Amino acid sequence: MFKFLKGFGSLLKNEIAIDLGTSSTLIYVKGKGIVIDEPSVVSVDLYTGKTISCGAEAKRMLGKTPETVVAKRPMKDGVIADFEMVQEMIIYLLNKVLEKNLFVRPVVLIAVPSGITDVERRAVRDAAILAGVQKVHMVAEPVASAVGLGLPIEEPVGNMVIDIGGGTTEIAVISLSGIVVNKSIRIAGDEMDEAISSYIREKYRVAIGEQTAEEIKINLGNAFPTFPEEKIEVRGRDLVSGTPKTIEISSTEVRNALRGVLNEIVFTLKKALEQTPPELLSDIIDRGIYLTGGGSMLKGLADLLMEEINILIKTTEYPRNCVVLGAGKILENLDKYNQILIASSKTMVKRTEFID
Repeated sequence: MFKFLKGFGSLLKNEIAIDLGTSSTLIYVKGKGIVIDEPSVVSVDLYTGKTISCGAEAKRMLGKTPETVVAKRPMKDGVIADFEMVQEMIIYLLNKVLEKNLFVRPVVLIAVPSGITDVERRAVRDAAILAGVQKVHMVAEPVASAVGLGLPIEEPVGNMVIDIGGGTTEIAVISLSGIVVNKSIRIAGDEMDEAISSYIREKYRVAIGEQTAEEIKINLGNAFPTFPEEKIEVRGRDLVSGTPKTIEISSTEVRNALRGVLNEIVFTLKKALEQTPPELLSDIIDRGIYLTGGGSMLKGLADLLMEEINILIKTTEYPRNCVVLGAGKILENLDKYNQILIASSKTMVKRTEFID
């Protein structure tokens, strides 16, 4: 009878892990795996204040809306930029996930940037609670990423992870279930897009939209000159005449455009290595550094980092999923990983050096 009641109770219990990212939001449901992978975009009717759409549908509206509608990303640099829109997005995504179990308020584990402030962390928690969540746990993104990779973070061994998302780059050394060295910079995939837009605007006097810049990054973006030269046509608005204009841009030009952003990431990685204790650094040299996150999919990035620091950089097949898979694994074993949750909620800010 007890087993039956316990099993029945688990059916009524919704446990969800969320990677609330600047570019995309991924949701993991306990027992089901990843069920949502949607762009972090919301569109709203300015007259009524009602949400029109979220996710992929809203992203298609970016830069194409009339004056009565706004479509934008409510997350900026890994944290909440528009509280109400994030709340609407969470409600929308939870409704898609929970389906028939809407009357059961879920327990949620949210992965957040390691450089998040107390105010920003409270904003994330409040948005989730107001969206109908019963209880909110939090974990630092690099820790979740390490768990998702299957690294032995609870052992006295140095595990180093570089997680490059849309809004932040997280670089952490983890040992004995804690962050020993941590660097968090708000330079990542979005800044790559902005660098490409700026380059085209300055060189060709042509304005392009953020989705066009992202497409250029995906198609031509590269960090290391080992790939064959490629070119594509890009359409935008001539800043002088105001008329439509088509230009041709090469992969070499895109690499040059990204140089400043990549230099910041390399500089931050070197600073993290400088502050790593010698014994843990020895482990890292032996084991390599793990590269994850959507921003890490830039072609040649691992080659660039290896040339700069002379340490093996390891990649994974699905880098965008590491954080949410790790958060899901933590959710499945909350008792085992309780120390991680306490560390991320109480001492994370003290252990983190935030680089503006």
